[in-house]
Amino acid sequence: MFKPREHILRQRPGASAGDSQATTDVSDATDFDRGRVAAPRRRRWRLVGLVLALAAAGSAVALTNPFAGASAKGGVPGNGYPTSLATVTRGDLSSQTSVAGTLGYAGAPDGSAYEVVNQASGTLSELPAAGRVIGCGQVLYRVSDTPVLLLCGATPVYRSLYEGDSGPDVQELNQNLVALGYATRSELDPSSDYFGAETAYALERLQAKLGVHQTGSLSEGQAVFLPGPLRITQVSSTLGTSAPPGSPLAQATATRRQVTVNLNAAQQSSVKAGDRVTITLPNNDTTSGVVTSVGKVASTSNGSTTVPLYITPLDPKVTGSLDQAPVQVQITTASVNDVLIVPVNALLAQAGGGYAVETVDGQGVHRLVAVTPRLFDDADGLVQVTSLGLQAGERVVVPAT
Repeated sequence: MFKPREHILRQRPGASAGDSQATTDVSDATDFDRGRVAAPRRRRWRLVGLVLALAAAGSAVALTNPFAGASAKGGVPGNGYPTSLATVTRGDLSSQTSVAGTLGYAGAPDGSAYEVVNQASGTLSELPAAGRVIGCGQVLYRVSDTPVLLLCGATPVYRSLYEGDSGPDVQELNQNLVALGYATRSELDPSSDYFGAETAYALERLQAKLGVHQTGSLSEGQAVFLPGPLRITQVSSTLGTSAPPGSPLAQATATRRQVTVNLNAAQQSSVKAGDRVTITLPNNDTTSGVVTSVGKVASTSNGSTTVPLYITPLDPKVTGSLDQAPVQVQITTASVNDVLIVPVNALLAQAGGGYAVETVDGQGVHRLVAVTPRLFDDADGLVQVTSLGLQAGERVVVPAT
C-alpha cells in the first residue's frame, strides 16, 4: 500500500491541539520549510533525528511560524526540491493491489494435476505424448492394442457397466453418448442414470466406430472418466511394459487457461469469485480475467501465509500457450463512489497525529487543510479523503515528477 510521506508540521497560531480542521496560512513560508514538501527521505529523517536529539538533550528549540518569509504569489521558492500542483477530484475509486501470479492451465479443484489411472490388463502399446490435447470420446492410450477412451465425468471408473445398471457413472455414460452423437436426446435422456436398451444401442455404435467388438456394455478397463478434455503434462509409464489395473500412467491438466495467485491470507475476505482483475502478460500486454475461486486452506512458506486464488482469462487466446509463465495481476479489493480524491503523495503526516494537504488558491496563498485518508488505490497512487475544508477543483501541492 502506498504510504504518505512523513513531515514535521506545526499548527497555525491560536489553534487548539484538538482542532482537527485547523489550517495554516503558508503565504510567508521560509525556504527551508517550503523545501520539506519534496525533500528526499534521507535528508528529511536526518533533520527529524536532529530535532529529537536536541529535545532529548534538554535543548530548547523554538519553532515559530514555519511558513514565514515566502511570497504569496511566488508559490514554492526555488530550493532544489521542486513541487507541482494536482487537482482535487470527486468521483469513484477502487482499491487495487498488484500481486504476482503464474499463467498455465487449470488442474483439479485443489490445484493439483489430474491422474490418468489405468484399469485395463495387458501391455502398453500406445501412450500419449506430453503436451498432447485429448478430447472426450478420443482414444487416450492402448493396452494390447485395445483402445482406452477418455470420457468426461467426475465419477471415476470403478466397475463394468451393463444393461440394467444405474448410478452416477451410468448417467455420465449417457451424457457422453448423447454429446458425442451416438444417440439423440429423443432416443436417450442424457440426465438418466439408468442403463437401458437405448444406452446399449448407442454404446454399440461407439464400439463400431472404434473397430472393437460390439458388446453393448462397457468393461472397467475400456474408458477413463475425467472432468473434461485433457492436456497431457507428464507420462510416467513406458511402452511395452505391463499395465496392471490401478496403476497411474500419466498426469494432465484441463485445456482451460488459468492464472494462479498465492494471495496473502489477510486479503482473502476482500476477494470473491466473480471479481474482475487485470492480467499483465510476459510480453507486457494486458487482458481481463475473472476470479473463479478463492482457496480456503492456507499454507505457510518463508514466513508468509497465503491461500490459492484461481483466475480465468476472459480472452484465453491472447494468453498464448506458455505454461508456468510469470504474470502480474491487479486485483480490485474495494470500491467507493462519489468521493473526494487526491494523490497519495499530497498527504502530509502531522507531528501531532493525523494528515493534511497543502492547498494553493488563485492568488498563490498556501493553506494546510486537515484530511482523513480512507480508501487507497495502490495501483494508481490515489486516496479517498474526507475533510470539512477541502472541495473538488482545489489545487494541492505534490512533489514534482
